[in-house]
Amino acid sequence: MVCVMGERDDIFASARRLARAIRLGELSPSEALDTCLERVDRLNPELVAVIWRNDDDARERARQATDRLARTPTGERGDLPPFFGVPLPVKDLTAVAGWPVTYGSWAAPDRPSEESALVVEAFERGGFLLTGRTNTPEFGPITAAENLRYGVSRNPWDRDRTPGGSSGGAAAAVAAGMFPVAHANDGGGSIRIPASCCGLVGLKVSRGRVPNRVNSWEGGSVEGVVTRDVADTAAVLDVISGFDRGLWYNAPPPERPFADEVGSDPGSLRVGLVETAPFGLPLDQACLDAVRHAGQLLESLGHRVEPVSFEIPDEFLAAFLNVVNSGLADYDDIDWDRAEPHVRANRAAAVQVDSLSYVRSVHQLQRFTRELVVRWGTEFDVLLTPTMSIAPPRAGEILAAVHEGAGGGPALSVFQMAVFTSGFNMTGQPAVSLPTYTTEEGLPIGVQVVGGPWEEALLLRLAAQMEPAAGWLDREFPARS
Repeated sequence: MVCVMGERDDIFASARRLARAIRLGELSPSEALDTCLERVDRLNPELVAVIWRNDDDARERARQATDRLARTPTGERGDLPPFFGVPLPVKDLTAVAGWPVTYGSWAAPDRPSEESALVVEAFERGGFLLTGRTNTPEFGPITAAENLRYGVSRNPWDRDRTPGGSSGGAAAAVAAGMFPVAHANDGGGSIRIPASCCGLVGLKVSRGRVPNRVNSWEGGSVEGVVTRDVADTAAVLDVISGFDRGLWYNAPPPERPFADEVGSDPGSLRVGLVETAPFGLPLDQACLDAVRHAGQLLESLGHRVEPVSFEIPDEFLAAFLNVVNSGLADYDDIDWDRAEPHVRANRAAAVQVDSLSYVRSVHQLQRFTRELVVRWGTEFDVLLTPTMSIAPPRAGEILAAVHEGAGGGPALSVFQMAVFTSGFNMTGQPAVSLPTYTTEEGLPIGVQVVGGPWEEALLLRLAAQMEPAAGWLDREFPARS
């Protein structure tokens, strides 16, 4: 099934277009919120994308925004925040003052958070209306939004399949048309993987680009959004990024707003094309077809595409897992006995790592980074890979696999989904998943483009050039029924 209304006719397909319609008085923030909530009411029971709501709070926020809009003269509405009145859900791993955050777990308390994450404060400064929470795996370490507390999220394109994770609820909500944009974060592919599964744009920014109170996973875990188009991603990045004097790591400031990169000429680039998966893993034919199709697309746009090898040393995996498991120290007042089996196993593994071994792991990752990033600017300008080595698995399979194999290392399917993405969290490089390919069955398969250190601007220029050529904005999204 497809939408009766084309995506280009639906202002809710774009956060920028919705914000513009609100500023022009075509609809109020309250009307925008009511439309989003109606779609959640209709679609969410099957998709399980949104797992917590406080509609009274959201409607009060919308009423205040509507009153402010009415008091603002038409000629001054351009001074309103860029996303004034646009509803946005927040992932259930991220604190919002006054809201509970359960991390998708029965082990977490339900009491309200005392303060918001910095990215949430930035969203509010940007004018977004915070509206509910999206599903995530418990504490976020696996690649599907599936947990015992809220259940299994489903992919709007094929409801027997996962929307990915850990930002799978966010991606399902946007792909289904519940919201034009959704908060997401990424520690090993958690923005890019669900973007690939759900046919969305998913940018993982550089380490230190978007401020956090704590650099979780050595700064490899970063904040962002999932959207349908590159321009929305760029405009939101302008809202949430910036220099923070209290941050240990700050990315160099951009030369100009990221939104200005959309439509700018990326130049003729050398593109390194990766057609095999690291660690000798097999590569699904659909994923290989997708990356080759993207390579041909880039050649047609005037870029030089050449195959390159991309391998990850064996010791990287153990070092990466030591850093990831250490992230469980970020959570307070957790009843770990009530956590799911794989999370308990991860925590037990983390406790066994002494401080010197942990530091050694961090140093190994830093050495790996130094060896890898020299390839950008010498061998190639950007790297093109599949986003995942497999097509989206069946819904529920990932949760079953990690519970069955708890204590034995990452499940194979999780490994296959994250093998192309996770390394760039540790190197801190920007990378984006783009929805350039669709299988004959109508399932989106994303490709990943990786930039050199701090090169979000180049990625946005290239992604915006690929967008009309690939035609993903002309594609009909799943029916809203």
